[in-house]
Amino acid sequence: MKISKLYPILFIVIMFSCNKEVKKVDKNSYTIENKDINIQWTGYKTNKKIPVKGIFKEVEILEITPALNPSEVIKNLKFRIPVKSIYSKDSIRDFKLTKFLFGTMKNTNTINGDISLNNDGKGYVDLSMNGLTKNIPVSYQVNGESIKIEANIDLNNWQAQSALTALNDVCSEKHKGDDGVSVTWSEVNIQVEVKTTKNK
Repeated sequence: MKISKLYPILFIVIMFSCNKEVKKVDKNSYTIENKDINIQWTGYKTNKKIPVKGIFKEVEILEITPALNPSEVIKNLKFRIPVKSIYSKDSIRDFKLTKFLFGTMKNTNTINGDISLNNDGKGYVDLSMNGLTKNIPVSYQVNGESIKIEANIDLNNWQAQSALTALNDVCSEKHKGDDGVSVTWSEVNIQVEVKTTKNK
């Protein structure tokens, strides 16, 4: 075939490609980056249940699917939290939490999670630490492009009694109340704020 005869065919191919409809899902979809996830935790000490607050400074997203609205993008989000990133504005406390709480657990350099949300403001997270994965219920609220998730967990569900005892032993004086009894609660409140980003 002569080269001159190829021009009409190439022209048709180019025009077809240019006129082909481009999906708008990717352009208008929401996504999340590691820095957009803020995890706050509250533990408790003494028989009066005095709160101790902190955060995890690092979160790693393992799997995410962009979606057309903020709540959909986290419905099947998989994440990993390095426990060394724990931060409570007290370096000695952070060291004890890392070494004696998480360090006593099996294979818990990271806490792994898999989020599943329903459309009614509720859902659950499969949370893995100490060699166990447990399903915990969560509630969530959507405010514009931000989502707030809350859950209460009991570390004893992950068989963390030995880890809690080890932590209480090294924090005995700090966790002792007016009654002279040192107590470290197994209950922890978790609050997560996720800020989604719309692709443009």
